[in-house]
Amino acid sequence: MRDLYSNIEAVQALAPAVQASATTGSAIDVKGANRIAIVVNTGAIASAGDFGVKLQESDTTTSGDFIDVAAAQVQSDAPATLAASSAYRLGYLGFKRYIRVALTKAGGTSIVAGATAIRSDLAERP
Repeated sequence: MRDLYSNIEAVQALAPAVQASATTGSAIDVKGANRIAIVVNTGAIASAGDFGVKLQESDTTTSGDFIDVAAAQVQSDAPATLAASSAYRLGYLGFKRYIRVALTKAGGTSIVAGATAIRSDLAERP
């Protein structure tokens, strides 16, 4: 069947906005989804903004409980420094209940960025 629409759920992971500092997105519940990917979209970069993206995981939604996902548990086509007007994919291979996107900043002024989690192979269809 070619119908992908009926077999995925999109969840906002990081609201699209001008990001001027490092920030983290919302906790995404992995329960009920056997597969999950994050799509990161970027727009304009101001003053040579040097921003990156990573995934964090936790067993709770408490912000202080999140830690960076081990490199072996992340699939990614995102470079160390995100480019303007681009889209990137990150796949989560870990086992924690919650994940979130973390936008890092190494320099520059700002970047327009947002992220969407795609949950698939769901226990219950959306």
